[in-house]
Amino acid sequence: MKKYILSAILFVWVFSSCSDLEELNLNPNNVPETHPQLLLTDIEWNAFQVEGVSPMFASRMVVQTDGENANQYYNWNRAGFGDYAKLRNITKMMEEAERIGNTAYTALGKFFRAYYFYKLTLTFGDIPYSDALQGETDEIYAPVYDTQKDIFKGILQELEDADALLANDNSIIAGDIIYNGSTSQWRKCINSFRLKVLITLSKKESDSDLNVKSTFAGIYNNSPILESNDDNGQLLFIDELGSRYTEYNSSSYGSARYMDSTYVKHLQDLSDPRLFIFCGQTRNAKEAGLAINDFSAYEGGDPIAPYNEVNLKAAAGKVSKVNLRYTTDPTTEPHVFLGYTELQLILAEAAVRGWISTSAKDHYENAVKASFEFYNAHAADYAAYVNTDAANEYLQGQLVDFANASSNEEQLKLIMLQKYIPSFLQGGWRMYFDHLRTEYPEFRIDGTNTPPLRWMYPTSEYQQNSEHVSAAITAQFGEGNDKIRETSWWLK
Repeated sequence: MKKYILSAILFVWVFSSCSDLEELNLNPNNVPETHPQLLLTDIEWNAFQVEGVSPMFASRMVVQTDGENANQYYNWNRAGFGDYAKLRNITKMMEEAERIGNTAYTALGKFFRAYYFYKLTLTFGDIPYSDALQGETDEIYAPVYDTQKDIFKGILQELEDADALLANDNSIIAGDIIYNGSTSQWRKCINSFRLKVLITLSKKESDSDLNVKSTFAGIYNNSPILESNDDNGQLLFIDELGSRYTEYNSSSYGSARYMDSTYVKHLQDLSDPRLFIFCGQTRNAKEAGLAINDFSAYEGGDPIAPYNEVNLKAAAGKVSKVNLRYTTDPTTEPHVFLGYTELQLILAEAAVRGWISTSAKDHYENAVKASFEFYNAHAADYAAYVNTDAANEYLQGQLVDFANASSNEEQLKLIMLQKYIPSFLQGGWRMYFDHLRTEYPEFRIDGTNTPPLRWMYPTSEYQQNSEHVSAAITAQFGEGNDKIRETSWWLK
């Protein structure tokens, strides 16, 4: 009997020890379960980041003087599918949300899915969507490509689902570094993003299958949207290692990067005081003691000139650099993923198009005032130039006053210019895509290298998913026509 008991105790001890060892031997970098809040923080940090200067070259804001920048001269070729790696983290967050029964994280997962697929389809055209991210669950390693129309329909449905889930969930979202867990503010951001996606489809207004116009009006009239700068979907930076402003201490703003004359001239023509916030004075202007608010103290380089010509002009002290505040201030300004200024300009455009029965002028002026308010709060050294009085005076300027635009086309031109100006190190490729859609604002080009309409698919797709990428190219542009100036569905 004693022998039996001793054997049983030994068995239990061995079993327990094995279980403990199994727990101790778990790979901390590959844990089987985690709370979705831990994934959400990282997802938000990546999605809301400054996208750097590549879109600023393409959108005529900065120029390079030590070589030909492919984005500046419109001769890029391929982009990557790196966003699918970020989508995998979102998939994991949604799986963990389902495991613990938390619909708020599922809702945000749908929002971030919509955001990344929106980015991907604008970049390439048709992409894997319905079959994407199913390698682990269904062993689909070579996903088919969905049509861009179906992708946009899916994006809009996911956003609608996200809003509906949050409408019935008043919990505090732990791990949320954007809205500090507020589901009500997230609903405003999600619905505002729905409006952004719909205005992107302005060329598809007549497509009855999409119902762009009526869907837009329905969201505007019945759903919560951003109401002020307090609702901005933005990433705040703090002066701690790993949490500082993205461009802080960036060496890429060294001796070879200067302002683009296109951008500088737009602000000079409008007597726009935000010029002083974005742009540094030329060396010659500084040496001459010109005041900060002297518009003649700023000048840019010609984006279509040979880079060495601009280099010589810069060496002569006649070209401005990016304002040092972006590289010397560790917190500089929040990066606005989607803000009240942009939303009001989306609504202004919708009003001009007749999608909503509101005053385009009011939306336009709300946007300008909100932009001035943002920089008044976040560019302290220049606050006096962008206060309330400055905003009101600016709106009365001959080239700014909305009342002076006598046609819908002139109104649209004003709206897109006011969307363009505050996109400096804000919004990534948004302004470039808006230009492709509306042709405003006008970009300086050399007559031959027109702005590309897309990027070629990554080489890895030709190697790993050749059948489906080839079929997608043929369906969109004709066999073998994976080229940067082929027109995707959303622009037709």
